[in-house]
Amino acid sequence: MATLSKIVRYDNEEEFLMDMEDILERFTYLASRYGSGNVIEGFLLWDYVAVQDDEGIKIFRIGEFPYVEGTLKVDIDELRILERYFDELESKWGELTTDEIDYFVKMLNEALGEERVFYEAYDLGLDRNEAYVILNIKALHYLERVIDENDKEILDEAVKLLIKYI
Repeated sequence: MATLSKIVRYDNEEEFLMDMEDILERFTYLASRYGSGNVIEGFLLWDYVAVQDDEGIKIFRIGEFPYVEGTLKVDIDELRILERYFDELESKWGELTTDEIDYFVKMLNEALGEERVFYEAYDLGLDRNEAYVILNIKALHYLERVIDENDKEILDEAVKLLIKYI
Protein backbone atom coordinates (compact mmCIF):
# COMPACT_ATOMS: atom_id res chain seq x y z
CA MET A 1 0.00 0.00 0.00
CA ALA A 2 1.50 3.32 -1.05
CA THR A 3 -1.15 5.79 0.13
CA LEU A 4 -3.36 6.19 3.14
CA SER A 5 -6.40 8.44 3.25
CA LYS A 6 -7.46 9.78 6.61
CA ILE A 7 -10.12 12.16 7.89
CA VAL A 8 -8.54 14.42 10.49
CA ARG A 9 -10.22 16.73 12.97
CA TYR A 10 -8.95 20.09 14.17
CA ASP A 11 -10.19 22.65 16.68
CA ASN A 12 -8.54 25.75 15.25
CA GLU A 13 -8.80 26.05 11.48
CA GLU A 14 -6.21 28.82 11.17
CA GLU A 15 -3.69 26.81 13.21
CA PHE A 16 -4.43 23.68 11.15
CA LEU A 17 -3.82 25.52 7.87
CA MET A 18 -0.59 27.04 9.16
CA ASP A 19 0.57 23.60 10.33
CA MET A 20 -0.35 22.03 6.98
CA GLU A 21 1.57 24.76 5.16
CA ASP A 22 4.60 24.06 7.36
CA ILE A 23 4.27 20.29 6.87
CA LEU A 24 3.92 20.64 3.09
CA GLU A 25 6.90 22.98 2.90
CA ARG A 26 9.11 20.54 4.81
CA PHE A 27 8.02 17.43 2.91
CA THR A 28 8.29 19.23 -0.44
CA TYR A 29 11.86 20.27 0.36
CA LEU A 30 12.77 16.72 1.40
CA ALA A 31 11.05 15.18 -1.64
CA SER A 32 12.95 17.47 -4.00
CA ARG A 33 16.26 16.85 -2.25
CA TYR A 34 15.98 13.06 -1.95
CA GLY A 35 13.91 12.22 -5.02
CA SER A 36 10.89 10.80 -3.23
CA GLY A 37 7.27 11.61 -3.81
CA ASN A 38 5.67 14.11 -1.47
CA VAL A 39 4.41 12.55 1.76
CA ILE A 40 1.26 14.72 1.64
CA GLU A 41 -0.33 14.07 -1.72
CA GLY A 42 -3.21 16.39 -0.96
CA PHE A 43 -5.82 17.50 1.49
CA LEU A 44 -9.39 18.68 1.25
CA LEU A 45 -11.13 20.86 3.83
CA TRP A 46 -14.81 20.51 4.65
CA ASP A 47 -15.63 23.74 2.77
CA TYR A 48 -13.67 23.18 -0.48
CA VAL A 49 -15.76 23.44 -3.63
CA ALA A 50 -14.69 22.82 -7.23
CA VAL A 51 -15.98 24.64 -10.29
CA GLN A 52 -15.39 23.35 -13.78
CA ASP A 53 -14.81 26.17 -16.22
CA ASP A 54 -13.72 26.18 -19.87
CA GLU A 55 -10.09 25.48 -18.86
CA GLY A 56 -10.51 22.79 -16.22
CA ILE A 57 -11.41 22.53 -12.55
CA LYS A 58 -10.67 25.26 -10.02
CA ILE A 59 -10.87 24.53 -6.30
CA PHE A 60 -11.56 27.14 -3.65
CA ARG A 61 -13.08 27.58 -0.22
CA ILE A 62 -16.61 28.92 0.13
CA GLY A 63 -15.52 32.38 1.36
CA GLU A 64 -12.86 32.72 -1.36
CA PHE A 65 -15.25 32.98 -4.30
CA PRO A 66 -14.69 36.73 -4.83
CA TYR A 67 -10.96 36.02 -5.30
CA VAL A 68 -11.54 33.09 -7.65
CA GLU A 69 -14.28 34.80 -9.63
CA GLY A 70 -11.76 36.66 -11.81
CA THR A 71 -10.01 33.43 -12.79
CA LEU A 72 -13.10 31.50 -13.86
CA LYS A 73 -13.57 31.19 -17.61
CA VAL A 74 -17.34 30.87 -17.85
CA ASP A 75 -20.09 32.77 -19.58
CA ILE A 76 -21.11 36.00 -17.75
CA ASP A 77 -24.62 34.68 -16.99
CA GLU A 78 -23.17 31.56 -15.37
CA LEU A 79 -20.74 33.71 -13.42
CA ARG A 80 -23.60 35.81 -12.00
CA ILE A 81 -25.48 32.67 -10.96
CA LEU A 82 -22.36 31.31 -9.26
CA GLU A 83 -21.78 34.65 -7.53
CA ARG A 84 -25.36 34.84 -6.23
CA TYR A 85 -25.28 31.33 -4.78
CA PHE A 86 -21.83 31.67 -3.22
CA ASP A 87 -22.78 35.03 -1.68
CA GLU A 88 -25.77 33.29 -0.11
CA LEU A 89 -23.56 30.50 1.28
CA GLU A 90 -21.03 32.99 2.63
CA SER A 91 -23.76 34.98 4.40
CA LYS A 92 -24.62 31.84 6.41
CA TRP A 93 -20.98 31.03 7.21
CA GLY A 94 -21.34 30.79 11.01
CA GLU A 95 -23.98 28.07 10.96
CA LEU A 96 -23.14 26.51 7.60
CA THR A 97 -23.07 22.70 7.54
CA THR A 98 -21.85 20.24 4.94
CA ASP A 99 -25.48 19.21 4.34
CA GLU A 100 -26.35 22.81 3.47
CA ILE A 101 -23.34 23.18 1.17
CA ASP A 102 -24.30 19.96 -0.62
CA TYR A 103 -27.90 21.17 -1.00
CA PHE A 104 -26.76 24.55 -2.35
CA VAL A 105 -24.41 22.89 -4.84
CA LYS A 106 -27.27 20.72 -6.13
CA MET A 107 -29.52 23.79 -6.46
CA LEU A 108 -26.70 25.73 -8.12
CA ASN A 109 -26.12 23.01 -10.71
CA GLU A 110 -29.85 22.97 -11.43
CA ALA A 111 -29.81 26.75 -11.91
CA LEU A 112 -26.81 26.42 -14.25
CA GLY A 113 -28.53 23.64 -16.20
CA GLU A 114 -25.46 21.44 -15.98
CA GLU A 115 -23.11 19.96 -13.41
CA ARG A 116 -20.30 22.51 -13.11
CA VAL A 117 -19.90 22.66 -9.34
CA PHE A 118 -18.65 19.75 -7.25
CA TYR A 119 -18.57 19.22 -3.50
CA GLU A 120 -16.56 16.11 -2.65
CA ALA A 121 -16.29 16.81 1.09
CA TYR A 122 -19.91 15.76 1.59
CA ASP A 123 -19.39 12.46 -0.22
CA LEU A 124 -16.30 11.85 1.92
CA GLY A 125 -18.36 12.34 5.10
CA LEU A 126 -16.55 15.46 6.29
CA ASP A 127 -18.05 17.83 8.83
CA ARG A 128 -17.06 21.30 9.91
CA ASN A 129 -13.48 21.37 11.26
CA GLU A 130 -12.47 18.23 9.38
CA ALA A 131 -10.14 17.59 6.48
CA TYR A 132 -9.38 14.62 4.24
CA VAL A 133 -5.65 14.02 3.98
CA ILE A 134 -3.92 11.71 1.51
CA LEU A 135 -0.57 10.43 2.77
CA ASN A 136 2.07 8.68 0.70
CA ILE A 137 3.39 6.17 3.24
CA LYS A 138 5.88 4.76 0.76
CA ALA A 139 7.49 8.21 0.35
CA LEU A 140 7.69 8.62 4.13
CA HIS A 141 9.41 5.24 4.56
CA TYR A 142 11.79 6.07 1.74
CA LEU A 143 12.73 9.39 3.35
CA GLU A 144 13.27 7.71 6.73
CA ARG A 145 15.79 5.35 5.10
CA VAL A 146 17.78 7.77 2.92
CA ILE A 147 17.75 11.08 4.76
CA ASP A 148 21.08 12.40 5.97
CA GLU A 149 21.72 13.64 9.50
CA ASN A 150 21.47 17.31 8.47
CA ASP A 151 17.83 16.92 7.36
CA LYS A 152 16.66 14.51 10.07
CA GLU A 153 15.32 17.37 12.20
CA ILE A 154 13.25 18.67 9.28
CA LEU A 155 11.67 15.25 8.80
CA ASP A 156 11.09 14.76 12.53
CA GLU A 157 9.39 18.15 12.88
CA ALA A 158 7.14 17.50 9.87
CA VAL A 159 6.12 14.09 11.20
CA LYS A 160 5.53 15.49 14.69
CA LEU A 161 3.20 18.17 13.29
CA LEU A 162 1.39 15.62 11.14
CA ILE A 163 0.90 13.24 14.08
CA LYS A 164 -0.77 16.09 15.97
CA TYR A 165 -3.75 15.61 13.65
CA ILE A 166 -3.53 11.91 12.88
